[in-house]
Amino acid sequence: MNIPILQTHLPSDMRTSRPLPGIQPLLDGDWLRVDEAYAGQMAERGRLMSERCDAVHWLDENALPAAQELLEAILRQLPGLGFEVDGDHVTCPDGRKVCVSRTMPLLTLGALVQEDFCLLQKRGNEHVLTGAILCFPASWRLVEKVGRPLTAIHDPVPEYDGNLAARVQRMFDGIKVGRPLWRFNQLWYDDPTLHQPRSVVTPREIRDGPGDAQYYRSERQCIFRLPETQAVVFSIHTYVLDKADVA
Repeated sequence: MNIPILQTHLPSDMRTSRPLPGIQPLLDGDWLRVDEAYAGQMAERGRLMSERCDAVHWLDENALPAAQELLEAILRQLPGLGFEVDGDHVTCPDGRKVCVSRTMPLLTLGALVQEDFCLLQKRGNEHVLTGAILCFPASWRLVEKVGRPLTAIHDPVPEYDGNLAARVQRMFDGIKVGRPLWRFNQLWYDDPTLHQPRSVVTPREIRDGPGDAQYYRSERQCIFRLPETQAVVFSIHTYVLDKADVA
């Protein structure tokens, strides 16, 4: 049996739930985190990108400039997070050395940081998913969401009705450069596996509380706009804790 990859505690700002959609302002630049599960999560990300790349990575060719812009933005932040950046080579906190590829920007990001990233760009009246590196999905499949608008992406979410969908679209329209937002969710799972894809035709049962579930899963989701391409980025930092460690 594989040893679970777990954090030992939640950040203090993720312990009090908020009503949906739970959005709040975020300090500019505070959308990357390196925590105690870094080495374990990065090893799992590497395995998934090697063995199941088609399941965790997708990029519309027209979204390449946005993905490259995101990569450059993150490279600028890495030195303050324990990384060493030397030209096109990065030494990570776990000692790995990553070569930066600007032709495969999302896969490069998947090898550098714990966050998953979704790129959303305006197509007509809605934002559409134009690219993603999604190693740790919480009960959804990237292949079922690529190229689709926000309303279709959230099809199986019971709370995501027409009213909430309109509010979320207005929020995406209104996101300003340098004024990021964030939220988090709270989920209970029997299985601590980080890669948990699930098709819309077999939706996961939603738990109101832990019940007999042993593991608490929470996603720190940040939303920000890139200044040059104007793409909106949705980042996901996944925390999985044993129920005994959730205070």
